[in-house]
Amino acid sequence: MLKYQLAESKLLTSIHGLMREYELKNSYNPIEHIKSRIKKEESIVEKLKEKNYDLTIENMIHHIHDIVGIRIVCSFLSDVYEIVNILKNSGQFEIMEEQDYIKNPKKSGYQSYHILVKVPIFLQDGLEKIEAEIQIRTVAMDFWASLDHKIAYKFRSRIPLEIQDEMYRCSLDIQKLDHEMLKLNNTLNQFQSR
Repeated sequence: MLKYQLAESKLLTSIHGLMREYELKNSYNPIEHIKSRIKKEESIVEKLKEKNYDLTIENMIHHIHDIVGIRIVCSFLSDVYEIVNILKNSGQFEIMEEQDYIKNPKKSGYQSYHILVKVPIFLQDGLEKIEAEIQIRTVAMDFWASLDHKIAYKFRSRIPLEIQDEMYRCSLDIQKLDHEMLKLNNTLNQFQSR
């Protein structure tokens, strides 16, 4: 787990450095807050069982891609894509996969932009690349996802259909809210540039 802790630390340092540079150049920081976590051993075991893999370190390394998780929360939709571009163009880690759940939300209504990266860490034996998942979303998307997670935890088996439907409806409201707030921000920027 030390390797994953080192990757988390390196990734956080890289993101903070990139954002400080961006803020200096643009007089604006697109990030509201950043959260990070290392997946707990019980969660890793549970995920391996769900995927029908034997409980081995090799399977953990090769089949669990989000042991290191970073969540970047920002104010506006435009910030999400700006951060994606900053991360992709930084050259500080290898991009393995991207999933845009904002343009293509999950069936549940979940929205976020996911990037799977390999983070280079240096050990006594040399360079090693550790996988990590970065999620980038707006405050509104984060609020919805947090509530969705609590509901899923409460109904360990099957979430009642009326709750699923209501959560999906709320996700549509959040999409609309994000677009309205972006429009408002663009209007404010036009007034400031006069």
